[in-house]
Amino acid sequence: MIKLFDSHCHLQDTRILNLAPKLIKETIDTGVMYFSVNGVSEKDWHLVKEMSDEYPSVVPNFGLHPWFISDRTPNWINKLKELLASTPSAAVGEIGIDKGSKAKQIDFNDQVEVFRQQLQLAKQLNKPASVHCVRAFGDLLDILNSEGPFPSGIVLHSYLGSAEMVPELSRLGAYFSFSGFLMSMKESKAKKMLKAVPHDRILLETDAPDAQPKVDSQDSLFYVKGGDSSLGVDENNPSISDENFNHPANIRHVLTFVSNLLEMEEKEVAQLSYENAVRLFSYEGSKVVQQENA
Repeated sequence: MIKLFDSHCHLQDTRILNLAPKLIKETIDTGVMYFSVNGVSEKDWHLVKEMSDEYPSVVPNFGLHPWFISDRTPNWINKLKELLASTPSAAVGEIGIDKGSKAKQIDFNDQVEVFRQQLQLAKQLNKPASVHCVRAFGDLLDILNSEGPFPSGIVLHSYLGSAEMVPELSRLGAYFSFSGFLMSMKESKAKKMLKAVPHDRILLETDAPDAQPKVDSQDSLFYVKGGDSSLGVDENNPSISDENFNHPANIRHVLTFVSNLLEMEEKEVAQLSYENAVRLFSYEGSKVVQQENA
């Protein structure tokens, strides 16, 4: 069976949290070995922690997402430091900057300051960081240039930037993670961008419960019937309703799409993306390196 590594998802999301045990089992049965589960605010860090304690396949990530910085407490950075210190297997994420419509009411300078603090923390602790960027890639490159390079790695999750930026971002330590959102790009642009990414920097993800792949046969998709939709649905994928969310097993469709654009065999892309993710998340203390060496 082909082995896969979901390099970015949100199984702690309240919309699907009650189904997480079932989703993890079903997805592992399809060949997914690990899930990099990203917290987005102080309110859900404990959920990610509990999930990682219970499931060896869950790689915990703790971070403050730009959409939720207005809700942070005065002591948020110290809480994050303590949580990362007490969870050796944890990475930093989801963090980043956003100039899209969902972040219009969130001060961009504040986003940048929170982002910088978390990048500095990741670098200080020698941990990889998972980065969100919407309509702000020029700003992102400036920030990464000033704070980097990042020898422990930066995951540019659901990357939709240009091919031209890939070399400079790679030099700074970036890995490029692709989700179902890639299918929304013009195919020629997506192909050019994918072919610019070094093979040792390619990752695959689902961003579940969002980023449901757009495929010809909807019958081939895994579906999640969720509950609480308090965190909202991503505006970039209106096909997802309040009751129909992306299942992490749909990473297979991302693999197929990426493989076709790269004109490579699926097993080859699966292997290189898996090895890249294992290398990235196998920093000292990581549960991934412990299990891979067992």
